[in-house]
Amino acid sequence: MPGDVRAGLPELKLYNTLTRTKESFAPIDPASVRMYVCGPTVYDFAHIGNARPVIVFDLLYRLLRHLYGVDHVRYVRNITDVDDKINARAAAEHPGLPLNEAIARVTFATEAQFHDDLEALGVLHPDVEPRATEHIAEMRTLIEKLVASGHAYVAEDHVLFSVPSMPDYGALSRRPLDEMIAGARVDVAPYKRDAMDFVLWKPSKEGEPGWPSPAGIAPLGRPGWHIECSAMSWRHLGETFDIHGGGIDLIFPHHENEIAQSRCAFHSGVMAHTWMHNGFLQVEGEKMSKSLGNFITIRQLLADWPGDVLRLNMLRTHYRQPIDWTLKGLEESAKALEQFFDAAAPDAYPRPAPAVLEALADDLNTPKAIAELHALKDHAGKKALGGTLAFLGFTDGPLRAWQAAKAPALDVDLTMVEARIAERIEARRNRDWAASDRIRDELLALGVALKDNKDGTTTWEPKR
Repeated sequence: MPGDVRAGLPELKLYNTLTRTKESFAPIDPASVRMYVCGPTVYDFAHIGNARPVIVFDLLYRLLRHLYGVDHVRYVRNITDVDDKINARAAAEHPGLPLNEAIARVTFATEAQFHDDLEALGVLHPDVEPRATEHIAEMRTLIEKLVASGHAYVAEDHVLFSVPSMPDYGALSRRPLDEMIAGARVDVAPYKRDAMDFVLWKPSKEGEPGWPSPAGIAPLGRPGWHIECSAMSWRHLGETFDIHGGGIDLIFPHHENEIAQSRCAFHSGVMAHTWMHNGFLQVEGEKMSKSLGNFITIRQLLADWPGDVLRLNMLRTHYRQPIDWTLKGLEESAKALEQFFDAAAPDAYPRPAPAVLEALADDLNTPKAIAELHALKDHAGKKALGGTLAFLGFTDGPLRAWQAAKAPALDVDLTMVEARIAERIEARRNRDWAASDRIRDELLALGVALKDNKDGTTTWEPKR
């Protein structure tokens, strides 16, 4: 029997965007907990806003594996590798190549960059990472189901979903109809029966990637964005699954349209039982944009900070709240992480302290979980602290390497430094505070800063 609340673990509660309430999480099958999260469109380096859902749902993945067992959780995060932005970059970067070959180069290189960035952020690989172009057959099947049931129609070599055919369309975003029309990222087209209808399939232009179209359409075509995730989640998690996640910007129209497609294709009342969305990210109080000059990629940040600092900085704000990404916040996160690792016992088994687990089980309350880390640090919970940091995805190697790289070079005899520290410890043991202070000041003048720890040890680092 996989672990759950009946085994003495805390009850997991998650905020469900669909119901606008925090609910007790009850998986469809505790032996197979299933989660889908929308992944990147691989045309360029991922920015720091892209990192937020990746880190948030990595933490949820770790928590689910702890509560239900590693072998009883299936996490799917997709790769979108068919998109107009991909086509444009491929044509610009590889003008001498056939477009399909150029696209392959761009998408595989960008996906590799993405994986390198996530590894630095301490993110686990999902159980399945499907590519959209590998699931065209599933998309065609879904589209043909929708046409056959009257939820979609063919018009001028396009297939469109008929929004009026679904009476409760809009239940996730809860937007008024006129607002949905205004906010929908859809093309104005004379062949639409309704302004809200959206594209499931469209004809490919000359030279673009194309596949045999569904529903008897002759020209080669390619899928719309929304049908991709419906097809991949169906293929790897089934018609109905437990959790669907992503950024708050995906609620409408992407997730709303996913629900419409999947529910109408399978005549079901629900696609995912729980919908989770992380809040927006700003940079120094402003919306991130290239025009403002504050557009930051994960790779750019990793050039200046270890991934663990970026990860902690992201988790200091509750996932549903907007986050303001600031230099001050990064500095505070680096200092906190240094303190945690200084106090933690190394090589502890990756198991969360009970108080941290309780906080995470309450809708991923990471601010409270981090407060509990400080409590462990301050009350000599060394083994619990080390194990909890490992469970949360933190390792001290990158931080220590970063500290060493930042530290000024020392032109001193290290054996002498250790000998003087030993003399100072003996002076303190004899309560000779004058000698203790003198040795400390002498070493500081040589560029060696001492730190007296609560457990009676003394450590040192180059003076910054």
